[in-house]
Amino acid sequence: MYGLGDVDFFDRTAPLYDLAMPPADGEALAAGLDHATRPIERLLDVGGGSGRAAAALTGPDITVVDASVEMLSRARRGRGLDGLAADAGRLPFRDASVDAVTVVDALHHLPDHDAALAEAARALAPGGALVVREFDPSHPLGRLLVAGEHAIGMKSRFRTPADLAAAMDGVGLDPRIVDRGFGYTVVGVRR
Repeated sequence: MYGLGDVDFFDRTAPLYDLAMPPADGEALAAGLDHATRPIERLLDVGGGSGRAAAALTGPDITVVDASVEMLSRARRGRGLDGLAADAGRLPFRDASVDAVTVVDALHHLPDHDAALAEAARALAPGGALVVREFDPSHPLGRLLVAGEHAIGMKSRFRTPADLAAAMDGVGLDPRIVDRGFGYTVVGVRR
């Protein structure tokens, strides 16, 4: 495995997670998915935990992928979503087998960003979109979030929108910064 990152934390806090977190921004996710040049019928929500982002989407067949079994249990029982326990750095899906991948508020928790991005790109069919919603560490609120997560012992590593776009380009995706701010969206379309 490429590592568990902050999985222990999420296993412990799963029962309270949805009480503390606001709903995912479905409009921002839809705007990102609009960049795909193919119909989106099958979507992976990588690092999807309790299914918070998947619940904000309608249309495609969605599988929540997460290393936290407790969070996946919340997605299955609480939201009726399909879930699969897996490492984002080694996705158990065939090459070019999905139309879209989302990673919402989770990339900073993954221990190997580049492996996760490469795996998402590998699983995407040509014209498919990887939509990443993250927090900008250069934004004033982002700096507070970084300090807060490190203070409670998380090993979070955040990227700026430009850095994430460059990393997507490096794994064969055509990157686009869709929006900026404390929370931002970067989309990579499989070439």
